[in-house]
Amino acid sequence: MGDPQPGKQVATAPTRVQADKWALNYEVAKQFFEREGHLRVPRKHVERIVVGGDGSGGSGEDQEVRELRLGAWIGNQRSRAATLSPERVEQLSAIGMRWT
Repeated sequence: MGDPQPGKQVATAPTRVQADKWALNYEVAKQFFEREGHLRVPRKHVERIVVGGDGSGGSGEDQEVRELRLGAWIGNQRSRAATLSPERVEQLSAIGMRWT
């Protein structure tokens, strides 16, 4: 007769999607930092990243190039510093985030 808690699944799905988006943006920020040595990203900067595949760096049918607005994301993280989890602040600080 259906799921005993139908609202439970719906309530957790957006949270998981947001966590996945944050993780992907963090990976893009890490890529930028490793290449440039800083996170002083221009607000309009768009960063490309290859996602999917087998993770070996080779080409594969499951790979996709994504373009993410890294500059806007970095600026948003700075402005939300007071509400970010300590884990996220620590992750960003570890890759050179300047909070001011």
